[in-house]
Amino acid sequence: MRFDSALGLESRRGPLATAGKVIIYALMVAVFTGPLVGLLISAFNKTLDPTSFSFWPDEFTFENFLQAQDKNVYLYLLNSFIVVGFGLLLQMLVSVFAAYSLARKKFRGMTVVMLLMLATMMLPEEIIAIPLSLVLADLPLLHLNLIGTYAGMILPVGAWGFSILVMTEFMKEVPVELEEAARIDGAGELRIFATIIVPLCRPALGVIGVFGFTMIWDQYLLPLIVAPTSDMWTLPIALRSLRSDEEVGIGVLLAASLLALLPSIIAFLAFQRQFMRGLTSGAIKG
Repeated sequence: MRFDSALGLESRRGPLATAGKVIIYALMVAVFTGPLVGLLISAFNKTLDPTSFSFWPDEFTFENFLQAQDKNVYLYLLNSFIVVGFGLLLQMLVSVFAAYSLARKKFRGMTVVMLLMLATMMLPEEIIAIPLSLVLADLPLLHLNLIGTYAGMILPVGAWGFSILVMTEFMKEVPVELEEAARIDGAGELRIFATIIVPLCRPALGVIGVFGFTMIWDQYLLPLIVAPTSDMWTLPIALRSLRSDEEVGIGVLLAASLLALLPSIIAFLAFQRQFMRGLTSGAIKG
């Protein structure tokens, strides 16, 4: 990404222009990476002073992470990975199949379905908290109680309107002629979907993968409703508990915060190529 083009500095030449670019870049780096660097340093620092900032720990130590083990932080981290792993997989599967139906099939009430998905994106989580808890306590038709189970935290995030809408709009841009040619060659519906549609939608999968991972990883209200005991807490709930615990030092809290932040960064880096391709493809098509 080039900031000098957006700021009109690309055509500037000379020492002053170069110095201006360096200053602008330095400010951007400080603003965007400063908090992350501060968290990274403080997590490995033994003597913590909240009012000071340094580029290297005064006393480098892993003690904060060892104390985090005593507070079951790694158990909460494992719970988060279980929920986000199965939840994201389910969400991407639902999004792909639902988007294919909306983008390629015509049926009555399709507009109503799209409006209902948009409505779910506009409702705050607090509004649906009580109805969701009632549904999870007595699953319709099956009459199963999902409170206190991982399934209760995974199933509600399996369908997300944002991911379905992104995939739907992307699939609409896939040329219909490719499907018609495949049908002439004798390919069935499932084969067309798996060998033509899905591979062409990899950029969109990167987009919904990044946003879906972040959405599920940051869930607070849903695990709070489902988890009856601390053994099933995810990391966002644990961070709130650690913050209110007077026996927990600031170092342990910062170590837990770093552990909560790193997976999102790793997920973005893993999907970065598809994510950027998905954004640029949407810009070009738009």
